[in-house]
Amino acid sequence: MYVHDIKLKNYRNYDYADISFGKEVNVIYGNNAQGKTNILESIYLFTTGKSFRTNKNKEIIQFNNQYANLKMSFENRNGSNTGEIILSSDQKKRIKINDVPINKIGELMGFFNAVMFSPEDLNIIKEGPLQRRKFLDILISQLRPNYFYNLQQYIKILNQRNNLLKTIGIKRKLLDTLSVWDEELIECGSRIIASRVAFVKKLKDIAAVIHSNITQGAERLHIQYQTNIGIKEDIDNVSEIKSAFAKKLDSYRKREIEKGITYIGPHRDDMKLMINDHEVKHYGSQGQQRTVVLSLKMAEMELIKEDIGENPILLLDDIMSELDRNRQNYIMNSIVNNQVMITCTAIDGFEKKDHIAFYRVENGRIF
Repeated sequence: MYVHDIKLKNYRNYDYADISFGKEVNVIYGNNAQGKTNILESIYLFTTGKSFRTNKNKEIIQFNNQYANLKMSFENRNGSNTGEIILSSDQKKRIKINDVPINKIGELMGFFNAVMFSPEDLNIIKEGPLQRRKFLDILISQLRPNYFYNLQQYIKILNQRNNLLKTIGIKRKLLDTLSVWDEELIECGSRIIASRVAFVKKLKDIAAVIHSNITQGAERLHIQYQTNIGIKEDIDNVSEIKSAFAKKLDSYRKREIEKGITYIGPHRDDMKLMINDHEVKHYGSQGQQRTVVLSLKMAEMELIKEDIGENPILLLDDIMSELDRNRQNYIMNSIVNNQVMITCTAIDGFEKKDHIAFYRVENGRIF
């Protein structure tokens, strides 16, 4: 899989840009705040229809303009494809794949696969469970579009159930209607948990090997999916999950009605990351935390490749300067058959070879 070119109009600090990429390594360099990350963001938008930096279209549209237009041509195992995204300040996002309008974001999933790696990904380690769930959700949604649909449905069900719990506190006669939403929550939530558990099983094995290679066997990485419904970490059978979910939810009913909020379900699950049996978030050094994130991202790439039969695009946003020489070399040696987009402030560390294309960015212009 690789990107031929991308065209941007009224996109962030770009009036207009037309960029053709090489099939291997593409180095996008320049001073800070010139528009390097904007290029990677525009490519990443075609994976999930969302930016990795903001949820607001108006922040992506160039100042004093009402719309932004992105067009991309790319190659995958099925041949040549085109994608178009139109962002408007007063209308819904419009997306086309091969000139066919996409009515729902879920329909976009799987057409174009990319892995994003930026300094902010350290939040997977440093921040709370939300960041780790987000990492899993983006990965699985790219490979299983139906999972993305389940996520959307679950959020709707969760919001409806929470509203009902709050109302029951005032109108007790509505208590009998709670069981309907319990069933919906258990049904949809169990599918989400099963998918996450199944993917973590694959991810943890791949990441463990990668992490051992990077650290030359000095560290053992273990990843554990933690659900709050009371099942073992490796159970991905939907029936078993539903049964455990129902029991746990029932035991929390009184508390949930008192507080007006749902405590049980995949919206409260976590992914535990450990090095040599110690949790990385609390006991890992800055270097160890970076290495775990690198292992996760490289494992994500490998997992996507195994699933779809081709390499995803790798987007490295100013990450090389954050890593030591050993980790930089590991990345460069692992991306032989991938198309890679790398942003950086200087190109001193890159040898000028035929397979590396260089692009200088200055104030929203490509040279």
